[in-house]
Amino acid sequence: MTSTDTTSAAVGRVAVVTGGSRGIGRAVSHRLSSDGWAVVVNYVADAAAAEETVAALTAAGGTALAVQADVADENAVAALFDQTEAAFGGVDVVVNAAGRLALSPIAELDLNVLDQLHRTNVRGAFVVAQLAAQRLRAGGSLVGFSSSVVGTQFPDYGAYAASKGAIEAMTLILARELRGRDITVNTVAPGPTATELFLEDKTEEQVESLAKAPPLERLGTPEDIAAVVAFLTSAEGRWVNGQILRANGGMV
Repeated sequence: MTSTDTTSAAVGRVAVVTGGSRGIGRAVSHRLSSDGWAVVVNYVADAAAAEETVAALTAAGGTALAVQADVADENAVAALFDQTEAAFGGVDVVVNAAGRLALSPIAELDLNVLDQLHRTNVRGAFVVAQLAAQRLRAGGSLVGFSSSVVGTQFPDYGAYAASKGAIEAMTLILARELRGRDITVNTVAPGPTATELFLEDKTEEQVESLAKAPPLERLGTPEDIAAVVAFLTSAEGRWVNGQILRANGGMV
């Protein structure tokens, strides 16, 4: 099923993965699809990557749909949910993997860059959480994404860590606000993970240093993080609610 197929087809469990065509989001899309979920792969600009992801999921026997939406645009996100419900009958899981990274000392950061970062990472996370709270079916889950840099507090990550700290602050509040709905809300905070975005503009020495930081002495993989999301959205993860899970191999 492609992004142009709007045929209604009630299926079993349905997941929306924002930023689902690249990096950790793509790994999450693959893992949930392999676990039997129908997956809506959200993207903001790279339609080719989204359609490539959908093609891979369907080739492996899954059911998938690519839908464009800017997570910071509430009307676009509402349309994303509308298309999901029209195609599959409802929404059971929302994984908000969409995000933006900008590195700079706080004293030197261009405030326009700060605004763009926070538009996606803070406003976008809030918009997705708000629509998920309105649209998720009973028994559903919302999984957000923070970063372990909120705890490690590396230099140059000030703006990024601040944006991710906002997501952590919302997590337990929303879980409590959804009392009685049988919906869990959790946030995954990965450590250094070998994605294209993470590796970009880093020297071999920087990558090696970060890989040695956890006691397990390696970078995380997107599949490591996808496994955590799969647990949180499974029946086995139902008693975990309102939590920040630092999936980082033993870093602070």
